[in-house]
Amino acid sequence: MGLSNSSVGLNSGIAFFVVPQLLAARHVPEATIAGITAAAMSSNFWPVVFGPMLDVWVSRRFYATVFAAVASILVVVSMMNLEHRAVLVAALVCGAAAAMLCTTALCGWLSTVCPHNEKNKLSAWVNIAVISGTGVTSVLGGEMVGHLTLWLAASLLGALVFLPTAIFLLIPSEGPDKRLAGESFGQFFGEIGALLRRREVLVALLLLLSPCSSFALTNLLGGLGADFHASARVVSLAGGAGAFFPGILGCLLFPIIARRLPLLLLYLADGILGSLFTLSLILLPHTPATFTIALVGEYLFQAVAFSIQVGIMFETIGQHNPLAATTFTLLSASTYVPITYMMVADGSGYSMTGIAGSLGMDAAISVASCLLIGFLLYRLSGKSFHLVGRR
Repeated sequence: MGLSNSSVGLNSGIAFFVVPQLLAARHVPEATIAGITAAAMSSNFWPVVFGPMLDVWVSRRFYATVFAAVASILVVVSMMNLEHRAVLVAALVCGAAAAMLCTTALCGWLSTVCPHNEKNKLSAWVNIAVISGTGVTSVLGGEMVGHLTLWLAASLLGALVFLPTAIFLLIPSEGPDKRLAGESFGQFFGEIGALLRRREVLVALLLLLSPCSSFALTNLLGGLGADFHASARVVSLAGGAGAFFPGILGCLLFPIIARRLPLLLLYLADGILGSLFTLSLILLPHTPATFTIALVGEYLFQAVAFSIQVGIMFETIGQHNPLAATTFTLLSASTYVPITYMMVADGSGYSMTGIAGSLGMDAAISVASCLLIGFLLYRLSGKSFHLVGRR
């Protein structure tokens, strides 16, 4: 069932790796590419606003299928309008939003049909589907646009985004909630107000909204291959392998490390170590090997950060929380905010001094925020660095 969540990963590989490559090949300035991809990333916050709609009127399977189809069509629209900036941005933004609404509807659906003792396994496969989907289109997309006409490549990639919906037919589906949409939205935003009065939720939001461990460079490096003298083929292969293997490794390392460190401290440590790695890249020669090292390292630290974020969300939710779904929606959407504004910051750094400026800007902001947030959390939680008190 978890692999049915591949559509959002497949779409991400196209929006944040293939399209930036195509724009860079057309000599679009990196700062402009960063702004375009940041706009697309910002749409990941939309499920907070439109999420309640997915519980009413029709089944979640219907919503997931429709939004996957919309994302698929907009892949074609975006790739065929690289020269028309307004259309491109609109297609990327709406496509990324459709993909996120697809996965939101899907995960809500799967949680109702999956046995309780299988949910941890389902969660792992849902994340693997996203990571592997990103890797697949990062590799295939580069190969397709290099060997096929743009129209054919766009059509095939769009169809690939929709392909995972075939699995939907094998999964049992429940009917929609009988509430009216107004009741669903009213309850949801009432719950949001209640959440914002909880200390642990505010602490988690402070951390997740900060740029401590965003590693936004993973969404920009696809357009920077020329700075490392890397061919389009190297960029595609490095992007696919860089997303897939470090992503899986990061997910596997997290539970081992988390046994030894509190999640808050682990999140800050990942941000600082990852930023030091980013700084070290400035000293390396601009070669295809360095480009590959950069992608693998950034994806590894980002995968660990994503895993810690989920752990923080679960720790914030706790047990027997009547607002569990609302809490998870709010916190998960907040993680995309720092990625969005850090992509803009990194693009500005590039426009000033090239790749060194982008790397330096990313690392400096992340380290500074880690130290500041670490100090604040130390004052709030003491030396324990635990989000909530021991139960």
